[in-house]
Amino acid sequence: MFVFPLACVCALSSLVAAPLPTAPMAGCLRPPVVAPVVDPFRQPACPWCAGNRGLEYDVAAGTEVRAAAAGTVTFAGSVAGVRYVVVEHADGLRATYGRLDSATVATGRRVATGQIVGRSGDGLFFGIRRGETYLDPAPLLGRLVERARLVPTDGSRPRRPPPAVLACAAG
Repeated sequence: MFVFPLACVCALSSLVAAPLPTAPMAGCLRPPVVAPVVDPFRQPACPWCAGNRGLEYDVAAGTEVRAAAAGTVTFAGSVAGVRYVVVEHADGLRATYGRLDSATVATGRRVATGQIVGRSGDGLFFGIRRGETYLDPAPLLGRLVERARLVPTDGSRPRRPPPAVLACAAG
């Protein structure tokens, strides 16, 4: 008599407790730059097949690249002549920032959300992995929204605008 309700509760609790494979920490990730994506994520057919394992942004060389979320730098260096920074986040996601001209962080350092991790080269690669699985970063990213402010009409100098806030898509 109590077996069916107990089985339902156990099944539902396992669904609720199981982490979603693409769920970022605290709602969404901060975009690393404010720029158009020129080459979206394309899942490769196999681990060594062609595809785009992240997003390619069209940025000017020297653009500040910011951490998508707080975490620890697990790699800051070059691979095949291309500079990368990798940040591991508390939820297990790893963000990769590539095609950097310079890195401003070192391996083992903690970074805060929005902290500058480097400056871009002639473009920016931004990828997300959970374990060895590449995820499409686009649905995980929020957007930076400028907050409304009053502008004086008496000719006085306007105050500096408040910082933009991160807006996440509703569930």
